[in-house]
Amino acid sequence: MYAKVIIDISVESLDRPFTYHIPDRLATGCHPGTRVTVPFGKSNRLIQGYILEITPDTNITGVQIKDITDIVVEQHQTQGRLIELAAFIKEQYGSTMNTALKTVLPIKKAYKPKEKKTIKTACSRDVLMDAYSQAVRKKQVAKVRLLKELLEEEVLDHSLVTGKLGVSSATLSGLERSGIIKIISENYFRNPVVISKSNEQDIELNDTQLGILNEFKEDLDNDIHKTYLLHGITGSGKTVTYISLIKEVVKRKRQVVVLIPEIALTYQTLKRFYHYFGERVSVLNSSLSAGEKYDQCERAKKGEIDVIIGPRSALFTPFPDIGLIVIDEEHENSYKSESMPRYHAREVAKKLAGLHNASVVLGSATPSIESYHKAMQGEYRLWTMDKRATGAELSKTRIVDMREELKEGNKSIFSNALKQGIRDRLDKNEQVMLFLNRRGYAGFVSCRSCGVVMRCPHCDVSLSEHLSTGKLVCHYCGYEEKRHKICPKCGSKYLLGFKAGTEQIEEEVKKLFPDANTSRLDADTTRQKGSLEKILEDFSEKKTNVLIGTQMIVKGHDFPDVTLVGIVAADMSLALNDYRAGERTFQLITQACGRAGRGDKSGETIIQTYQPDNYAIVCSAAQDYKAFYEEEILYRQLAGYPPACDILAVMVTSPDKNLAGKTCEAMADYIIKKEPEAAVIGPGKAGIGKINDIYRFVFYIKSSDSKLLVRCKDELEEGINPLSNIQVFFDFNPMNPV
Repeated sequence: MYAKVIIDISVESLDRPFTYHIPDRLATGCHPGTRVTVPFGKSNRLIQGYILEITPDTNITGVQIKDITDIVVEQHQTQGRLIELAAFIKEQYGSTMNTALKTVLPIKKAYKPKEKKTIKTACSRDVLMDAYSQAVRKKQVAKVRLLKELLEEEVLDHSLVTGKLGVSSATLSGLERSGIIKIISENYFRNPVVISKSNEQDIELNDTQLGILNEFKEDLDNDIHKTYLLHGITGSGKTVTYISLIKEVVKRKRQVVVLIPEIALTYQTLKRFYHYFGERVSVLNSSLSAGEKYDQCERAKKGEIDVIIGPRSALFTPFPDIGLIVIDEEHENSYKSESMPRYHAREVAKKLAGLHNASVVLGSATPSIESYHKAMQGEYRLWTMDKRATGAELSKTRIVDMREELKEGNKSIFSNALKQGIRDRLDKNEQVMLFLNRRGYAGFVSCRSCGVVMRCPHCDVSLSEHLSTGKLVCHYCGYEEKRHKICPKCGSKYLLGFKAGTEQIEEEVKKLFPDANTSRLDADTTRQKGSLEKILEDFSEKKTNVLIGTQMIVKGHDFPDVTLVGIVAADMSLALNDYRAGERTFQLITQACGRAGRGDKSGETIIQTYQPDNYAIVCSAAQDYKAFYEEEILYRQLAGYPPACDILAVMVTSPDKNLAGKTCEAMADYIIKKEPEAAVIGPGKAGIGKINDIYRFVFYIKSSDSKLLVRCKDELEEGINPLSNIQVFFDFNPMNPV
């Protein structure tokens, strides 16, 4: 057996692993991530490195391959574990080892620490007074200013002295040589957390939360580490429960990773955690500078942080001893990477937890069908919290049939019920959130009169409108039909795409309610740094009373004065050409309903829809997850979709259309012959057949055996002809249509 060993973990050396022979005496202890000693260079000096890959043979000829000398036993195998994790990602999701390494080791370049200089008195007060008097006599104005300040304060900030006091470096050097002052330089880590201690009161756990905590503590005491699924309705106190579990892990001197789906939730989450953990909590996300990211990783390595909060990339924080990984809103799409390697943070977290002998807690009011199915099968431990922590009732929900509104002559984007609701809340000085469910807006066509969506007869997904050709196209099987001018079901002329956006909704609110102070939270209004926090802070402080936005506004936010949530076009995401459309619709609406009535006042949610009888709409209005799950899992089992069956999407891209198509077809045929148990669908054009003059073709492999799909991926990787103008991508259980 042979090992590819990397000598140094840095960008420059990632492309240069060296091959060594594994002697029989070390064979059982060598695996990806193992730290080893190897002879290096002509002098065979012994240096340390990490094993990246192990292969049964090597194509190196004419050179004597050296043996690995020994295995290094590390106290904290942080780097080794991350390399082993990279090997797992490469194997499970398909990518090069270099790409996987760059995913798990994002910080390679070292940054100089920040330097803080202070000026301190180095003499007695009498000597300082004499120096001050002498400076006054000689009219040394700058020196007088400095010495006067030092008589009042023994320590001064260097930047204050050179800036506000206007004292030159030459003056400071002279005083230091005279023994009057001492200039002290200290290095410190950049800390992106700028937050004051909140006045938040510690919350007593209720009986349900205490039961969960006690079970978790018992498992920790018995060294039992598993994956737990915390299914808690909106407002049930999931965050407080997380904090109680984290406290137990931190008491045991271990570290915790808390994943959140979006950067938008960082401030609110951090504020609550800071109350309990102070400066021992930090963040890691893309809004930080490179220096700030580097310093958080260094602080984590040195044990200065107990808890890190961030999106999926925070999973790779180099903690020496992770004890718990919490994934909040575990159902969110953002936990799946959309670039190579296309890993899912949930699955990688479970692997990382296994390497650290740690626990994983997945939390959601609307768990993914996959996670809940595993809980039903006993693979996860299910915890249920079905009451709001405050004792408040869930918001009352009202489904408004927009077809009836049209019949009554209301062509506005707001139903009469929603207009009345907004007016009522403004009069009571209460707050309103208006959620536009734009997810899935990809040119689908529906009838505003009867609610029917133009769907593919072969795939049970919506057809997408291609304006350039005037056709409706299925992105799964390629079925096409001409764009209808009238509805084929009811004959109505109101057959069109939905065109409302957040700006249009804001204009309508201002027109109908000129006394409303509105704010909008979307991609356009949050481009500038700090703008997102400002919008949320203004709404929290009631400087604005109507908040309009897309899915950003319905995730995790807690505003006690919001008593009305209006969901505009609730069924929009049902038209998404994806088998997860029902699940996503249910999740978004349930989350939106959960924003209302979280304080002392009762809440109401108005759901506007053209499909009031759809099970996703009905179950979300009732906030009945179990009823939805039972319907959805039956559909998945009948159609052969995850979790009943796993899917591997294989995409081939090339600037040469014919080459891409033929290669994709050859690969599909290869799997059909090689793995007859796997179901192959396609090949065909991808949903978007060409991007930037690169043609895209795809086929799918389905099987209830996930290991078979990994084997198919391996066989295709080995059999791919490495042409420079062909690229192949793998995506396991894609979250979006390919």
